[in-house]
Parts: sequence; C-alpha cells; structure tokens
Amino acid sequence: MDLKNEKLSQKEFEETRTKVLATWPTGKQVDIDEAVEYYRKMPKDKFLSVRLMKAKENKITLTQPRAGVATLEGLIRLLKFLEEEGHADLLPTTIDTYTRQNMFDAAERGLKESIESKRSLLNGFPAVNYGVEKCRKVVEAVKLPVQIRHGSPDARLLAEITLASGFTGFEGGSISYNLPYAKRVPLDKSIKDWQYVDSLIGVYQEHKVVINRESFGALTGTLVPPCICNVVSIIEAILAAEQGVKDFTVGYGQCGNLIQDIAALKSLEELGQEYLKRFGYKKIELTTCLHQWMGAFPLDEAQTFGVICSGAAAAALGRATKTITKSPDEAYGVPTMEANAKGIRATKQVLRIFKGQSLTNTEEVKQECDIIREETVSILEKVFELGGGDIAVGTVKAFEAGVIDVPFAPSVYNAGRVRVLKDSTGAVRFLDIGNLPFDETITRFHKVRIAKRTRRERKKALQILLDDIYSIGQSL
Repeated sequence: MDLKNEKLSQKEFEETRTKVLATWPTGKQVDIDEAVEYYRKMPKDKFLSVRLMKAKENKITLTQPRAGVATLEGLIRLLKFLEEEGHADLLPTTIDTYTRQNMFDAAERGLKESIESKRSLLNGFPAVNYGVEKCRKVVEAVKLPVQIRHGSPDARLLAEITLASGFTGFEGGSISYNLPYAKRVPLDKSIKDWQYVDSLIGVYQEHKVVINRESFGALTGTLVPPCICNVVSIIEAILAAEQGVKDFTVGYGQCGNLIQDIAALKSLEELGQEYLKRFGYKKIELTTCLHQWMGAFPLDEAQTFGVICSGAAAAALGRATKTITKSPDEAYGVPTMEANAKGIRATKQVLRIFKGQSLTNTEEVKQECDIIREETVSILEKVFELGGGDIAVGTVKAFEAGVIDVPFAPSVYNAGRVRVLKDSTGAVRFLDIGNLPFDETITRFHKVRIAKRTRRERKKALQILLDDIYSIGQSL
C-alpha cells in the first residue's frame, strides 16, 4: 500500500468516496452541500468545538458520558435524560459493534429484533442503517452538541452518514481504534482509511464547518503508561491535521496516581502543541480529554462513586477540557440511563468543588512531566527517524519494531513485548521496556521504582501485575 502522510488528492478522495457511499443504501442520502447548509443553520453552541474552546478559555472541565442504544426512540429518550437529569455538558452517540466492523446486514437484523422486542439488542446505535434523515432526529432532539463514539478501524461510511446528519464531533483514529479493538487489521490500512475520514472532515472545514476530532487516548484502558497514550494521541493529531482537521482533542486514560495523571495531561497538551507547530500545523485548536478509570469496577455502589470521583478530581486538577464519565453500573454491564446520570452528577459535584484549583505547577508534577516528556519525545523522534521524516510510514515501522508498544493490545501488529507494573505510589512504570527507545537513565528510573515495591511485597511480578489489574475493582 502506498502510504504517506500527505493530504489525499481530490481524485483519490472522490474515487474512494464513490466506493464508500455505495457500500450500503443509505450512502445515497449523503449530500455534502446540503449538509453544509444544515450546519450553517445550526446554533453555534451545538458545535462541540465551540463548547470545548469556551471551556478551555474559562479553565473549566466539561462532562460527557458514553451512551448508545439500538432504537431511534430509545436513543433520543436516553440522551434527553442525560441532558436534563444528568446535566451533561456534551452528549455522545455510541455506535454498535456490528456497525464498527461494517457488518451492516447483521446490524440491520439486530435493529429489527430490537424494534420488535422493544428493547435494545445491540450495544449501540446503528447510525449507518438509519441514514441521514433519521440520524438528524437525534441531533435535533437535544440542545447539546452530540459526538459519535465507536471503535471502528474503518469508519469511512459511518463518518459520511453521521457528519451529513449534523453530529459535530467524531472520535477515534487509525491506531487507537485499531490495535485495542481489532486483531488482524493492518496498520497501514487503518491509517489510509482514517486519512479518508479526516480528509472528509477537511472538506467540511473548507466550508467553515468545524468538526471536532478526538483520539481515543485510553487505548486498552489497562495500565497503559502515559508516554504510550501521549505518543498515539499526538501521532493521530498530526495525521488528522495533514488532511485538513482544525479542531482536535487529545485523550488520556486515568492510571490512578493523581500526580502522574495530572502530569500526563499537562505534558500531552504541551507536546501536542509543540509537534503540531513544528510540522507547520499552526492553526489547530487543541483540547484535552481525561477518560475516567477504564479498568474493572467494584460491585459495591459506594465504592464505584469513589472511583468515579477520583477520575473527576484528576480531570479538574489537571485542567482537562473534558472528562468521559463512568457510572455505578460499570461492574454489571451497560448502565441504565439513571445510573449513567448519577455518574455525571457525581463528577460535576467534584468539578464544582475543585473549580479554579490546579496542581499542574507543583514540583512533583513538574518532575513527573519531565519523565513523561523525555519518554514521549524519545519514541516520537524514533518514529520520525524510521519513517524518514514521514510519520505515517514511521508509525507502521515503529509498531513493527516495537518502538511503540501498547500493553495488552490484541492486534497481531502490536509487538506486545513491554511489561508494566505500578510502583509503590500507584504510578504505572515499565518492568520491561521491550524495544522502546529509552536511554539508560529512563530505563534505570523504572527499574528502581519497581524494585522498591517488589522488595517490599516479595511477590512474583505476574502476581503483582494481577493485583494491579484488579486492585481498583475489588470489593471491600
């Protein structure tokens, strides 16, 4: 595959677009010119980008849940409830698994069965099957901006349908929605497919319609060191910017050590801005997102609120632009809308308490920032070196060489050589750096931090790892 970090030519984009829109009948409903006019009539505060930039300017953190069900009526009811009873600041539409894998026939069957049984038999909303006209009913039913959240390595038709429908945010990326979600999707293919998505958003941008793009920074959500999250988010931001995206949110998944989480957010935003400017993308609005704890949750409701509030505190004190909230139902499966609303309200209470406060300039945070920055820069510079200056090429080669390595990712295109543990303070460290391009100073730092814990606990590394994975999810 001829892969480069270059804006798709008009010819290539149009040729690919013809094929993409022909994938499913609802593709015929897409008309960009008509969609642009629809966006122009939309109130400005229904644009995700507007809300995010206001929050950044005012140094506040917005809340956004995850939510999605199969039926149109059910989704509208759910989102209105989260808006009115949960007091969410931003709304999602989570897409079902069949649609994420472009299995539209299976999604259609699941949708019909859901309608017949009057309950959602899909784990999300099959937007492609509904098409533009019906998807617009979702956007029009609420006052808040609505973002598409999914998990697809190839989201081209999904992007066409939902962007033409009036959704003002689109999450994911060629790495973050491939390696943690798929086993055998080649990275060069997912990069190419996401170049199309970002190029499509670039077309809307040319018409002064600003669509927010967001990297799924949590990745596998299991003990992912900050430098790995940050590297992936920054790469996806650069790839998107090349295709014409002007508004991007870089993401990070909470690890559990407050100092490390705050430092990760701070260094992510700083390095993201630096690398975008370095490569000539100077007019990109960059915001940040913290995902509340993505690992196992305790069964006890009181404990779950403790976990939720710890994530809210990290987001507030780390000045994240928004935080993705969790619910007290996490240990049981898909949350009820009432539980989802409770998670939002608990988060908002913590954000209210910490309003105006920050720990980003403390000495401990600065020291952790230095470590994360050095690790992140080491990896990114090696990526550019491997690609001969081309980040798309370098990314593929970096994963092949294990220069980027996501812990616990199921993809065969991920090396899976790095091993991680928490140190005695709960910060995620490297037990084995695999092929990450760290110097001896960084490597020794991690060894010393982990050795301090292993000497104290006198357990094998595997047992400590299992303890770390389940520690937050354990009930009292």
